[in-house]
Amino acid sequence: MISYLVATLVLVAIATIAALALNLQWGLGGLVNFGLFGFYMLGAYVCALLDTQGVPPLAAMAAAILATAVVSAAVSLISVRLSEDYLAIVTLGFAECVRLFISYEDWLTHGTLGVPGIVRPFTGWVPPAWSDAVFLAFSYAWLALAFVLLRRITRAPFGRLVRATRDDAAVAEALGKNVLVVRAKVFAIGGALLGVAGSLHAFYYTYIDPTQFGTTITAYAFMAVIIGGRGSHVGVLVAGFTVVLLLEGSRFLSDVIGFLDGAQLASLRLMLVGIGLIAILIYRPGGLVREYRLRSGAS
Repeated sequence: MISYLVATLVLVAIATIAALALNLQWGLGGLVNFGLFGFYMLGAYVCALLDTQGVPPLAAMAAAILATAVVSAAVSLISVRLSEDYLAIVTLGFAECVRLFISYEDWLTHGTLGVPGIVRPFTGWVPPAWSDAVFLAFSYAWLALAFVLLRRITRAPFGRLVRATRDDAAVAEALGKNVLVVRAKVFAIGGALLGVAGSLHAFYYTYIDPTQFGTTITAYAFMAVIIGGRGSHVGVLVAGFTVVLLLEGSRFLSDVIGFLDGAQLASLRLMLVGIGLIAILIYRPGGLVREYRLRSGAS
């Protein structure tokens, strides 16, 4: 039971970091990223491939973060002038290109065989019995760092500029702001966080293959942002824990509802999440927590 709880909490941390990245890109920046799982997958594979070639795990993770940030900025430069619908299609297409490249370029990625033997950070420094607990602490340290970083960005002048370009890019440009650079920075920072999440994924499972990555990752992130409240990092943090814990905890429904088989139980779990999402949209259309706004001293 303890092992299952630790595993669930690690997955919560990884999913919430991905949701925070989406909240920066879409919630604050207004840039729809349906290809989130592609950037997440890219981070996982860069980290895993370097790690298995003997690069120290933390150095491999740093390289994955940098690579994902650079690729995210590059994608933004060719797509951020598109409207929301077309940008969503472009990012989704990019993610599919990443998935297909990784699946079929065996010489580099090992293809569908996957990448085994990934070494976690601090392996050899701590007893094997403490490995999962140490990795749990490592994951939550990254989650805390991501949350603090995004909170500071939100309350800084750059955060106000990001919201201004989201609300009315034409006005921001009229005031002399380079909207393209702002959006590239937003995509790059979000991409770096997705690199963190992907690296943690690779380290936790110690084996990755293309089947582990798909649109479900993107769906979880969007659910967390919608339920938590677009632009609210606190809300996304709360929703990330709620969504993943609900999905994982509902596995125990089989102990209460014994007449359902595995497929029916899986459908019921997703239905419960869907009902909860609809209820949030009806009764709290702005999400659980409203977006932070700078208030003047006069009131």
